[in-house]
Amino acid sequence: MTAHDFADDIAAVQSIPEVEAMLAEVCALTGMGFAAIARVTADRWVVCQLLDRIEFGLKPGDELKIKTTICDEIRASGRCVFIDEVSADPLWRKHHTPAMYGFESYISIPIVLVDGSFFGTLCAIDPAPRRGLAEVVGRMEPSPR
Repeated sequence: MTAHDFADDIAAVQSIPEVEAMLAEVCALTGMGFAAIARVTADRWVVCQLLDRIEFGLKPGDELKIKTTICDEIRASGRCVFIDEVSADPLWRKHHTPAMYGFESYISIPIVLVDGSFFGTLCAIDPAPRRGLAEVVGRMEPSPR
């Protein structure tokens, strides 16, 4: 059995014309320099599309080890996460992911397909703290069906 490269998922996300504008809007609303749509499974994190103004260094198709991401926790819980300032947050300041990747602010919103299955996350990071992310995330979350 060969490893799934998620080429179809990457192509599908990249074929949606609004994705680039959406990632730019996420960066504008949050003040963050990196936003991405990632395909997330129990054992994989693969970037489908991104906007990188902080030189994080990823490109579509690149992969991070799932256990080095917070997106794994998003997949497991189905809940969004937002962190204004990692170093001041008692729940996150000792978490291995921000320390490993050097970010202070973070959001991640689960992406759920119309059939109810989990696809991945819309996430954003920045090395600087950002205030008011709860309000921004609240505006970006989809309405309940």
